[in-house]
Amino acid sequence: MSKFTLAARLRSIKHALEGLLLLLKSQPNAWIHLAATTFVILAGFFYEITATHWAIITLAITSVWVAEALNTAFEYLCDVTNPEFHPLVKKAKDISAGAVLISALGAVIIGLIIFLPYT
Repeated sequence: MSKFTLAARLRSIKHALEGLLLLLKSQPNAWIHLAATTFVILAGFFYEITATHWAIITLAITSVWVAEALNTAFEYLCDVTNPEFHPLVKKAKDISAGAVLISALGAVIIGLIIFLPYT
């Protein structure tokens, strides 16, 4: 087990940021999430939503990004373990993508609940 050092923590952060950059470079849906995130944050400032609403919006945005990142990582792992088509790998990838869809739909519902009263 390695020692806890500031340098090691900074390297970990660097690797995480590289992963996020790869997510944006390799996944077109990540750009959709980025556009939606930007739009929702701007709308939150425009409508001056409450701190509670900000907390809920932050959780919704985070859940979508985490789901997308995990889906992407899962797809990369599937491709490494079985580069050729396999029906079970397809099922796993489809379910993983479905998790992103569930998260995104939930975020849309949260956005509607929060923002519709402001309009």
